[in-house]
Amino acid sequence: MGLNLKPLITSKPITISELNGKMVAVDAFNIIYQFLATIRGPTGEPLTNNQGQPTSHLSGLFYRNISLMCEGIKLIYIFDGPPNELKIKEIERRKKIKLEATEKYNLALTEGRLDDAKKFSQGTSILTTKIIEESKNILSLIGIPFINARADGESTAAYLSQKEIVYACVSQDYDSILFGAKKLIRNLTISGKRKVPNRNIFIDVEPELIEYEEILRKNNLTQKQLIDLGILIGTDFNINGFNGIGPKTALKLIQKYKRLEDIDKIKDELSEIPYNEIREIFLNPNVTEIESSDIQFKDMEKEKIIKFLCDEKNFSPERVNNSIEKLNKTIFKKSQSLDKWF
Repeated sequence: MGLNLKPLITSKPITISELNGKMVAVDAFNIIYQFLATIRGPTGEPLTNNQGQPTSHLSGLFYRNISLMCEGIKLIYIFDGPPNELKIKEIERRKKIKLEATEKYNLALTEGRLDDAKKFSQGTSILTTKIIEESKNILSLIGIPFINARADGESTAAYLSQKEIVYACVSQDYDSILFGAKKLIRNLTISGKRKVPNRNIFIDVEPELIEYEEILRKNNLTQKQLIDLGILIGTDFNINGFNGIGPKTALKLIQKYKRLEDIDKIKDELSEIPYNEIREIFLNPNVTEIESSDIQFKDMEKEKIIKFLCDEKNFSPERVNNSIEKLNKTIFKKSQSLDKWF
């Protein structure tokens, strides 16, 4: 359950061309879940190879990243590490939701309700160890670096943003904001379309940029107050938040009382959660500390990509080759353009 800061945020549109030459840190789990949920067959079934192994994640990671790289965007993926103990409840909640969605999906298929089946299928995705390893493999073969975070990927992505190693974090969730990410980009896609969760429709979207300092300024908050506001709404570490408190009410309370301990109406609930420990997670996160020199972009390994995607995963050789050639041509054109300046 992502942190809901949307009512308190004013974003601004950003074009793909504005990101040319910029490095962005991608929340790997968030993006892979999107691919698993939305890249599916006509009855909501996940894409698979001829052995029944899921391939939706590989399709999304390969084709979308190639498109973004053709636009000159430098990508680095951040993978979650072991979860904090306080996040276990949220993980269990998600498992329960997936189980319920799977039961509804199977029933809808049995009863021939295909539209319902497509809707329920989006909530059935499971991120297995194999899917994670395959995702890292295809990124490496494309030449995209990745980092294994010590804890939450969002915290390490935010750290890279704070150090200005990357221009922005990329995720559909707002969690990196509480970790202090200077900039967050949502809807980073070439297509301009996004599937609505749990509905079989697509809507027009454009990339949007959210700036941390603008959130603090607009809402007259400090970093610590923004974290307290997040705790009121509900984070991955206190999933239900506080009874009857949404984003706008949380903002009013923090603006008036300044900190959680001084809000009389929540004192009973507050005594039941480790709010100081949650604060510490966001204020002093357990991050993977790296320097810009540690991030290495490599050449694409064409033959290995074809072997992995086409021979092992039954991807279309023609489509895979076309994407590879498109990126190679883009890289060649840019190198030629640079040569003219010298």
